[in-house]
Formats: sequence, structure tokens, C-alpha cells
Amino acid sequence: MRSFLAPYNIWRNEMPDADCRQKVLIIGAGPVGALAALYAAGRGDEVDIYELRADLRDPSTTPLNFTKSINLALSERGINSMRHAKCEGLLSAVLDESIPMHGRMIHGQGQDGKLYEEPQLYDAQGRYIRAVDRAALNKRLLDHLERMPNVTLHFNHKLTGADFKKNVAWFEQQVVPKTDHAQNPTGNVSNKSGKGRPEEVSVDFDFMIGADGAHSATRFHMMKFARLAYQQEYIDTLWCEFHITPRTSDSSFAISPDHLHIWPGGSFVFIAIPSLDKSFTCTLFAPESYFTGLAPLSPEEFVSSFSKNFPGVCPELISPEDLHKQFTENPHLPLLSIKCTPYHYKSSVVILGDAAHAMVPFYGQGMNAGLEDVRVLFDFLDAHDVYNDSSKLATTLEERRAGALNAYTSQRTPDAAAINDLALRNYHEMSAGVKSPIYRMRKWLEETVSVYFPSLGWSTQYSRVSFENQRYSEVEKATARQGRTIVTAAGLGFVGLSGLTAFGLLRKDGLRSVRALLDNLKI
Repeated sequence: MRSFLAPYNIWRNEMPDADCRQKVLIIGAGPVGALAALYAAGRGDEVDIYELRADLRDPSTTPLNFTKSINLALSERGINSMRHAKCEGLLSAVLDESIPMHGRMIHGQGQDGKLYEEPQLYDAQGRYIRAVDRAALNKRLLDHLERMPNVTLHFNHKLTGADFKKNVAWFEQQVVPKTDHAQNPTGNVSNKSGKGRPEEVSVDFDFMIGADGAHSATRFHMMKFARLAYQQEYIDTLWCEFHITPRTSDSSFAISPDHLHIWPGGSFVFIAIPSLDKSFTCTLFAPESYFTGLAPLSPEEFVSSFSKNFPGVCPELISPEDLHKQFTENPHLPLLSIKCTPYHYKSSVVILGDAAHAMVPFYGQGMNAGLEDVRVLFDFLDAHDVYNDSSKLATTLEERRAGALNAYTSQRTPDAAAINDLALRNYHEMSAGVKSPIYRMRKWLEETVSVYFPSLGWSTQYSRVSFENQRYSEVEKATARQGRTIVTAAGLGFVGLSGLTAFGLLRKDGLRSVRALLDNLKI
């Protein structure tokens, strides 16, 4: 095992001796894997990143889900994690290429047939989330990595095996870029001669970080060593991407770029997120039966049915022809939820992001949680003196790293389970709850208490999740406590009101008193 130096500033070229680095393999070059590589390289590790696909910065590289573009919601957890990477210029570049979204814009149609828009701010303190393009974010991270002398990028490499006792991994080096889905591999690869199976290479390592997505090869191979409990669920909801182009008259945004737009439909929902090119990336989420019911309809019938559920989309924002074309040509993809534990095996390997806890997208926390995984992991590695060569702990580097990974799994497992569950429940809020008087009343009450009585520590669940770094499991508990308080207060208020009503009825002018009381309370 290599010895190890204390952290150093890679941006000042304070390089340690070549034999003093820890060799870290990162599996997956998406945002989570790339950020993990930045954290490791910034601490002096020799980092090799292996990615199944071709260079993700190349526009011709096909995403694993076949979508043309993916807009993501970037919130405080993701921003804070990039901030702690301490890479000069990274965070400012990412934020410069984002669009602030201050709240939701709820779209609907009144009983009079008129279309309406109802804004709902995300936060009483004025905080907001940001729309970012996944490809642009990934490019920024990879560009920073490519400038670091202790980082090597390996694209078109498929992890085919790993021995986590001997710390050796095997990769197939694919010459032809892989363009199929991880669930449906094909033989569209070759070796350097263009014939037969791809060449396989073996790589020794000290530590592997798996950030290779929901269908993680790292997790698959880790399960051969760790007693890993695993739960996978496909929910009864499919999604399909749509696109709203800029206005033809002046190339401006067709609708407000300051909001995440929602057309709630009860059991389904249509959303739109702004892009830097003044377009909107839209997503239809609905049960499989809804997609099945739309498929055989004629274009005219399809548009009529769609417009009934999502008024104001067609023809106002998307032409009937484009709407039907996008529905028929774009894939209808499933939503997967994954829970597992532990996230590591001894001191050799750990999985992060979707590889550890894939979640449905209804809270906009999938990427943010994955980026936060990186920060929390390296906080534990630092706390256990993994990056302290002069540690006074009477343990080996492997023992310290094993202790850090064990602590990481112990803390992060309940947090990931919490946001996984919150994301599932938030589908109801987006598809129906945003129009509920009870939802609006609770949101108003919690925000009012937060603003006027800040010492009580109240906040909405959404604000805790999106604008704070409180552990997800603690967010869930705090929200439940606030809910119990509200129910208790409402019960006491009802009892008090009932008592006042009875007292008023005993008086000669009781009826007038009750009416006056109700008027004052605006009930």
C-alpha cells in the first residue's frame, strides 16, 4: 500500500512525490463521479476515471436514456457540495450557466373557460433553485478535471469485474462508442483490430468509488463480496420529454423563465423547466395506462385529450403537429426507485448517487443528493485522518478508511431512504396537492411562523430540503413535528371556537354574537 501525504492545493501545483499518492478509481464520469474525482484529486490522490460511454462533452454521445436534453434543478445541497470542492472558478461558471427559478407557476383553466397562471414562491425568505443543463454541468466538471495533472480520463471503458479483496478491476476497452441503454447491451463493440470481443485490461487500485448510475456495475460486483440488502421498484409512472421553442416573433421565452411550470392533472402532471436558449424542456409524468390510452388515438383525438388535461399547452406553446410528433417519437421511459445498504465493502469500495439510492425525480433532489454524497463521504474520510499522513491514530490507512466508510454508510443510509420516500410522496403534491386548500394553508402557516418567529426554527419541508443542508432524515422528523403541532393547534382552536359559540348561544343576542365572531375570524 502506498504511503500518503497531507492534502495539498492542486491549483498551486504543489504535487507530492509519485509514490506517495493513493490510487483511486472513479467508475462513472457523470456529475457525481466527476465531483468525487475533484475531491480526491484535490487531496492528492492519483485518480483514474472510467466511463462506459464516449466523452460526455461530445454532443454525439448518446445519453443512456436516449433523451435529447436533460434540465435539472440545482439547489443548495448541490451548490454547497461544489463549493467545498474548492476548485477555483467552478461554481461561478456553473451558476453563470443556470437560470433562477423562484417558484412554481401553476397552470389551469377556470370554470369560465379562461386559462390562468398562479405563482407559488418556493420560499418565504426569497431563496430559489436553479435550472441547469446536465450536459453543460458535466462539461464544466470534466474540463476542470482534465486540467489536473493527477487525473486521467478513460472513456469507452466498461467495468466487467472487480476483486475487492485483492483490489483489482477489469475493464473492456471499447473502440466503437457504446450508444445503447445499460439495461439492453448489444454487441456493438470491437477490439482494436475491429474483430471479436473488446480487449480487457486489469487495473490495480487502493480505493474505488462507484458513481455509475442506477444500473451500477460497481454495485453488481460489490454484491459478490458485501452482504448487501437491495430493494428495487418500478413505480406505475412513465415519463416522456417534450420541447417548447422560443417565441418566433422575438426569440424570447414563451412563458416566464422565473418559474418551474406545472400543469397538475390529478394522477398525472406536465412540467416545464427553462433553458438558456430560451426554450423549455418539458416532461409528462403519467401512469402507463394513460400512455397506452393515448397511443392509438388519431393526431386530432390525441391533441384534444391532451389539451383537456393540460390546458394552455397546445396550441399556445406547442403546435398540434409537434405535440403529437414528440409524443410518438420520444421514448416513454420508466421511473426506478432503489434502496440498498451497506454502501461500501471494507476499505476497498463505496457507491454514491443513483448507484446507491436512485430516486424518482419529483423533488428535484436526485443529482443534489448525489453531489451531497460526495461532500459527506469526504467529510468522513477527513475526520478519520485518511488524508493525514501524520495521524496520531494507531491504525493503518486501510483501517482508517474502513472506519470512514462504515460511518458514511451508517449516516447516509437513513438520509437516502428519507429523500427517496419524500420524492415518491411529492408526486402527489405536484400532480394534485398544489391546488389543495389544505396544502396552501399549511404552507402559508409554516412560512408565516418562519418569518415572524424565526427563533422557533420552523420552515416548510420544501425549504428544508432545497435551501438547507439539514440531514434528510432530520427534515422528515422536523416536518412531522410541525405537522403534529399544527393538528394540535387546530384541534384546540376548534374546541375554543365551539366553547365560544355555545356561550354566545346562551346569551339573548347569541346568534348575532356568533355571526360577528365568525366574521372577525373570516370563516
